[in-house]
Amino acid sequence: MPKFDFSTLNYHYSQKKAFWVELIGSPSMFSLESRIFHSICIGMIVLASLYVPYDISAGLYIAAISTFLIGLFFLHQYYYSRFRGKTHSCTLFGLIGLLLLSVNYFANSGIVGSTDLIWPAYLLLVFTISPYQQHLKWLVIYLLCFLVLHFLEYYYPFLVKYPFTAGRGQFIDRITAFPIPVIIIYIVIKFMRRSYDKERKATEEKTIAVQTLMSIISHDMRTPLMNIQGYLELLNTSEIDQQDRLVLEKALLKSTNNTVEMLSNLLQWSKSQMEGPNVNLVVVNLMTTLQATIEMESMHALKKNISLNYHIPPAMEVVADINMLQLVVRNLISNALKFTPGGGQISIKAEVISDKCKISISDNGRGIPLDKQKNIFSIKSESEFGTDNEKGIGLGLVLCKEFIERQGGKIGFESVPGIGSDFFIVIKLTPKTH
Repeated sequence: MPKFDFSTLNYHYSQKKAFWVELIGSPSMFSLESRIFHSICIGMIVLASLYVPYDISAGLYIAAISTFLIGLFFLHQYYYSRFRGKTHSCTLFGLIGLLLLSVNYFANSGIVGSTDLIWPAYLLLVFTISPYQQHLKWLVIYLLCFLVLHFLEYYYPFLVKYPFTAGRGQFIDRITAFPIPVIIIYIVIKFMRRSYDKERKATEEKTIAVQTLMSIISHDMRTPLMNIQGYLELLNTSEIDQQDRLVLEKALLKSTNNTVEMLSNLLQWSKSQMEGPNVNLVVVNLMTTLQATIEMESMHALKKNISLNYHIPPAMEVVADINMLQLVVRNLISNALKFTPGGGQISIKAEVISDKCKISISDNGRGIPLDKQKNIFSIKSESEFGTDNEKGIGLGLVLCKEFIERQGGKIGFESVPGIGSDFFIVIKLTPKTH
């Protein structure tokens, strides 16, 4: 029996998802209301393109014109909102809906036709894309218009046209009209539910973040500072021979370096939580961008007697946020140094994979225990002591994941306990590179 290729399925799903995001706009550029509006527009344009030929073939010329105008209106609004950056007009949208629904009501069998199915769905769409303070106004306007149309039909029944025959004609009318409100309701509810779930998840993560921050400040940051204070008091108040002094100073330097690294990650992470997504993507030469970072980490590797080598094509250009990319690579190299013993090796390599750049940081250190791998990029991950008792606060990899994903990239790893780890990030290449 042939093996099912889940990677291919995931690839196609990712491609479709990316295409849909391209159509409706990314969350970083458009509000939830705008993205719902774009989705509805696309759905209505597709439906109009199907209904117009049907209405013409069925002899429903007024309905065909009405549907064509609806499709044209949605196309116009979608284009100006999605590609020209102009906010859609809620007032125009609501009034056009009233006009077209009113015309369609009298042209399509009045109260026994299918127009009444569409009224609530269109009003739901108006609610979704308009400010809260306008909702009551639109509710009153649509209710009044609805009542006026039905009173007009009651007192002046000759105004209503009946293009469909009883039975088969009415059946076809209802069946073809039903998808319009269903699709509108589906899209609106889908976006609302997704937005709610996202907000709930963000709230839960912020709660965990606050708890973690308090734990770090009260314990993980306090302990190394107390060690530094103890070392300084000992150096100041005691007569210590030169050899013991050198040992204490070396320990003091290590503790200070660890504390600085911890504080740097803590500040960067706190800043990212407060400011949210603020990414400045530019075209950069990868080697030029990372050279200073690699050279600085090479000095740390030398002190620990670790061989650090790298291979980055000199002409490779990527699309990235410079500061974020440098921080991510610095943290990944620092992590490799922390868990690789003296005499070990760390390799940094950049290569082209399809239209992406893959940067790998590999080591032959002690690897990651299997029970720790699941939460390695989570704030729930517990910090570990390095091979020289270096202590972290568990935020380095959390920052790496957050900063890479903000740039539209991804991060992953492979690790075998006792053999080593291979962390990699994937970011976008410039077109001329690939």
